[in-house]
Amino acid sequence: MLQDFEKIKWSTFNLEKLFGKATRGRRLKSADRIEGKLPFVTAGETDEGVSAFIDNDVIIFPKNTTTIDMFGSAKYRNYKYGGDDHIAVVHTNNLPKFAAIFVTTAIHKTSYNGQFNYGRNFYAKDADVLNISLPIKNNQPDYELMDTYMSAVHKLVIKDVILYVDNKITS
Repeated sequence: MLQDFEKIKWSTFNLEKLFGKATRGRRLKSADRIEGKLPFVTAGETDEGVSAFIDNDVIIFPKNTTTIDMFGSAKYRNYKYGGDDHIAVVHTNNLPKFAAIFVTTAIHKTSYNGQFNYGRNFYAKDADVLNISLPIKNNQPDYELMDTYMSAVHKLVIKDVILYVDNKITS
């Protein structure tokens, strides 16, 4: 599987056509946040963009979705969360988990290339016109291949971590 990666056929797809319109969170100032258990996602890399855990009445986005922050940084979310207005949500929740992770990586590769910053923010409308490259089967995204591929990578990483820990223990 992994050794055949170069043989995979690819095509370009528009995010809105694949997943519908991206949605946007709503502004919730720090002073107005009520402490709770719901992760609240904002722009940034620190703590994967989770700035607080809240109990406010906000839109709750489903798990297995992708967020893109104002800088174009895409992250996979395997949990329910709220998001501020600097977050675009791509609704990948109907995909298998590892296929959604693959798609998130493709989004990040396209959107996080320096074109977005404090002066030019990434918004949900930018996600709607974003085109990403994905593996295909019968001219359609091959989500089964994406899921299998990312699952294999996941297993290899776990195996490497176990080997590393075993070597540290025996050293």
